[in-house]
Amino acid sequence: MKKILIVDDEPNIVMTLEYTFKKNNFEVFIARDGLEALEILKTQFPDVVILDVMMPQVDGFETIEQIKKNEKLNHCKVIFLSAKNKQSDVEKGLALGADAYLTKPFSIKKVVEKVNEMVAN
Repeated sequence: MKKILIVDDEPNIVMTLEYTFKKNNFEVFIARDGLEALEILKTQFPDVVILDVMMPQVDGFETIEQIKKNEKLNHCKVIFLSAKNKQSDVEKGLALGADAYLTKPFSIKKVVEKVNEMVAN
């Protein structure tokens, strides 16, 4: 079973993504901020991480930097899903190693397609 970690501080987004990916046969892990995500990533090695940028404590940019330093997470794909939609934000996210950068509001169908495309490789 493929594993996905959803990192977002917005409960409605988390619930929507969690429900959708469980229906698509993913094992789903949830974190409300980057700090919680990094705790989960000490013991779980998901195939994909969906990561918000603006979160309390540790933001998405800081979180991806930590993910990329961890050899056990080399296989892990990271998708930013953020309301920060300026070109400079997108470029920063991709420069830090994100595999994709999607902006909110988002199409759940597009998010699922992007994740499936990444786990198929």
